[in-house]
Amino acid sequence: MQSFLATSALRDETRLPQRAYLAIRHIIKYLKLPPGYTVLERQMAAVLDMSRTPVREALVRLEMEGWVQIVPRRGFVVSPILGEDISQVYEIVEALDGVAGALAARRATTQQLAYLETLIQRQEAALEINDLIEWTDLDDQFHSWIIDLSQNPRLRVVVDSQADQIYRARLYTIRHRPKPTRSVMEHKAMLAALRAGAPEAAQAIMRSHRQRSHIEILDALIEMSRAPSPSE
Repeated sequence: MQSFLATSALRDETRLPQRAYLAIRHIIKYLKLPPGYTVLERQMAAVLDMSRTPVREALVRLEMEGWVQIVPRRGFVVSPILGEDISQVYEIVEALDGVAGALAARRATTQQLAYLETLIQRQEAALEINDLIEWTDLDDQFHSWIIDLSQNPRLRVVVDSQADQIYRARLYTIRHRPKPTRSVMEHKAMLAALRAGAPEAAQAIMRSHRQRSHIEILDALIEMSRAPSPSE
């Protein structure tokens, strides 16, 4: 937490509620606070080294975005990862990522697309050593770079509001889903469509890719819900 607070992005933030918001969202995204975990407001304020007022403001915003559930006069519970919520997020992302792929096919340069190839190569290397956490980070970078290549800042804002929720769900289920070799193949197909300057193909590949990932996550959540608890 403290290392994250010390990053340049947060050093530039003068408003404490924004600092608190970014820090809490970060640790929830990366499962440092797992789904269902309860945290007292005063404990979080102490960790962030600030008063409870900016923390409370941050929690109200996080609750509106679906990250936490506030417990009156106590603190908050990290929101569970539910299939219904994930499906709603994917309905948005499937469509917008498809649009981003089509725009990128029209606007990306050869040099920019070369970076996508580098990311794919790093993904393959991560899978060779079975580093699924590294693969997840690289996969997130791959999709984020395609959004950048769309050259549409408004699209970036909308997608970013949902992408972190998807990342958390993917990280949470990564060891309960098939090894993502198929994702790498689809990334290669996506890169080929972008290099060919084929917007319709890029859009179709991206939407299909996200739809498959969506189904895998839902299946993993069902499997995890059926698994016996450690006390059983």
